[in-house]
Amino acid sequence: MSKLIWKALLASPAILGAAVVAASPASAQQVSSTTVPSVSALEATGDGSTLSNLDQLNQYGREGRARRANSAEQVTSVSQLSDVQPTDWAFQALQSLVERYGCIAGYPDGTYKGNRAMTRYEFAAGLNACLDRIQELLVTNVADYATKADLEVLKKLQDMFKTELAALRGRVDTLEGRISYLEKTQFSTTTKLTGEAIMMLAGATSANLDDLGDAFSGNNGDDNQVVFQNRVRLNFNTSFSGKDLLITRLQVGNSKGFNGVAGETVLTNQVFGDTGNQFTLDTLQYQFPIGEKGRGYLMANAGVWDDISNTLNPYFEDYDGGRGSLSTFSQRSPIYRLGGGAGIGVKYDFSDNWQLSAGYLAGEAANPRSGDGVGEGGLFDGQFSAMAQLTYTNDAKTFGLGLTYNYSYFGEGEFGFDNAGFVSGFTGTLAANVLPQQDAVTSNSVGLQGYYQFSPKVALTGFVGYTGVDSKGGSFDDADIWYYALGLALPDLGKEGNLGGIFVGAQPYLTNIDGDDVKTDIPLQVEVFYKYAVNDWISITPGVIWQVNPNQDNDNDDVVIGTLRTTFVF
Repeated sequence: MSKLIWKALLASPAILGAAVVAASPASAQQVSSTTVPSVSALEATGDGSTLSNLDQLNQYGREGRARRANSAEQVTSVSQLSDVQPTDWAFQALQSLVERYGCIAGYPDGTYKGNRAMTRYEFAAGLNACLDRIQELLVTNVADYATKADLEVLKKLQDMFKTELAALRGRVDTLEGRISYLEKTQFSTTTKLTGEAIMMLAGATSANLDDLGDAFSGNNGDDNQVVFQNRVRLNFNTSFSGKDLLITRLQVGNSKGFNGVAGETVLTNQVFGDTGNQFTLDTLQYQFPIGEKGRGYLMANAGVWDDISNTLNPYFEDYDGGRGSLSTFSQRSPIYRLGGGAGIGVKYDFSDNWQLSAGYLAGEAANPRSGDGVGEGGLFDGQFSAMAQLTYTNDAKTFGLGLTYNYSYFGEGEFGFDNAGFVSGFTGTLAANVLPQQDAVTSNSVGLQGYYQFSPKVALTGFVGYTGVDSKGGSFDDADIWYYALGLALPDLGKEGNLGGIFVGAQPYLTNIDGDDVKTDIPLQVEVFYKYAVNDWISITPGVIWQVNPNQDNDNDDVVIGTLRTTFVF
């Protein structure tokens, strides 16, 4: 209840005195002799023990709570209120005033919705409403203004609740002080912390890459050992208006990728890499509404395309988190990993079915140095990527289809399906990620991805994409890169929250390029996993990934990855 009402309540004794005089001049002396004391007088009449008053109020607050319902629709009949019993004189007196003047509103759950811990305090608030109503009648001098008898009843009720009124003033002042302190010192009333912790046991066989190719300066790598890795994400989600969102993510981990096969064996928790278990700023972005149907994105660090566009992979996709599929390849189409960094994006819903998203991301936006090397060029003169996607989903959201176009520029040694991380790729063969290092390149990519939900427990997902690469240095002619996959998702398999998944496809592989050292065999991947939900916050996911023709070469040994992932969310 507002501060104005409380102060009006505390000042009401003076109003009553004046009202009685106006109601009956002949009885002015009698009314004056029974005037309710002022606020200072009320405070003086207490027993001096604040704790005693509060204990009494808390005792009163326990009355009648057993009969409270859950509705919040207002009513104006005192007989529906359960805080004060109908047999009490106070109840009957207030009922009479309400029926005569219509001066109080209550709720069907039997409370005045004041301080729920003190029922008598709530009752006093209702009394103040009647005082306001009677004062209004006196000011307007209407014919049916308050009678002397009604004023005497109000005075008596004031006397009965003088302890509550005295305590009220002190409690309101204390609360105002606390609120003022919080408003000055709080960071945000709407910042929410969410987190995810992954612990993973994994091992992979070696591909023994006999024909890696001199053109790509790779190395076969040592045999892979069984590893126990971790990664933790802490997300601070802040809203200033209720419709916008500031995302600040801190991330830490020790997850290194397996040797010898570039992005083909990267698991989701290995995307961020090894920080030596030191926290590092990852995502920093601000989202805001644009009218009723649009949304804007400002990305200051680690922006990625799946933040802006729907990847249309509802069960396998977890944004490289620990509650979806195991590998980066099965999370989303590789077209979304071309480019990243800082930039802007926009998403607009033409209707409930059609959506357009677009954006611009620069991988070297923070470096003012001009140049064509790795990490150079700034926001507009270095590595950048521009993408647009048109998405359709049906009304039931059981079918979705997206058409995507991506244009990117990469400086010398920068090309890769790696979110502009300038590593050897988060997905795809080494040949497809490590093009001749001496050339800058441009790429034009198109992708089609979609899903269909046959039933609540069976869904099909898939994508197909093409990337054409054009060398700016003349070291090689244009090259083509293809990728495609199909997945079967079995949500709630065994019990609610579980997920079974089978994913089969070809990771990005290079074709149509000069040089006998480059093989063009199709690198197939088969991934099978089962996520078991221990509860809403803990899941365990065992799985196996089998890769045929690693690095697009059938002379290389198959790779088998086994993993057991445990994920905690909070």
